[in-house]
Amino acid sequence: MLLNATRRSLAEREATEDEPEKKPSRWRAWRRQRPFVGGVLVIAAGLVMFLSSQLDFGKLHIQLGIEGLQATIVPLALVLLGALSIFMPAHRIFYGVIALGLAVYSIVGVNLGGFIVGMLLGCVGGITVVSWAPRSGEAASALAPGEEREVRTHGEKETA
Repeated sequence: MLLNATRRSLAEREATEDEPEKKPSRWRAWRRQRPFVGGVLVIAAGLVMFLSSQLDFGKLHIQLGIEGLQATIVPLALVLLGALSIFMPAHRIFYGVIALGLAVYSIVGVNLGGFIVGMLLGCVGGITVVSWAPRSGEAASALAPGEEREVRTHGEKETA
């Protein structure tokens, strides 16, 4: 019985080795064309900050600002910036810089930045969004429709 199982497993391995490798799934291809991880981190930071403003830890409930308005607006802005950086990768640098600035500001405006966790997630996510770059073949597809990119070669101006 053990010998038959070994023969079957060897035959299965050989059959899988002979199959051509599968192409990456559409989800993986879509995800690699945008700053997905950074956007998810920024969204998570916004959610952590929002939940930290709604929770009480014993007698620890801190709200600075105009009646806690900042504790709602800053997290919602971070969630929006994270989603926009995922769905509009052409403007990722703008969204990442704004998200990074809001994350740093949240330490003053939103319960110590979501008890520090939200601020750290927002900073790492904002930096990841800013530092992400499409592969060289994907660079032209990351541009907004109708947007042209100037390429300078030896002093001459070309459009790509």
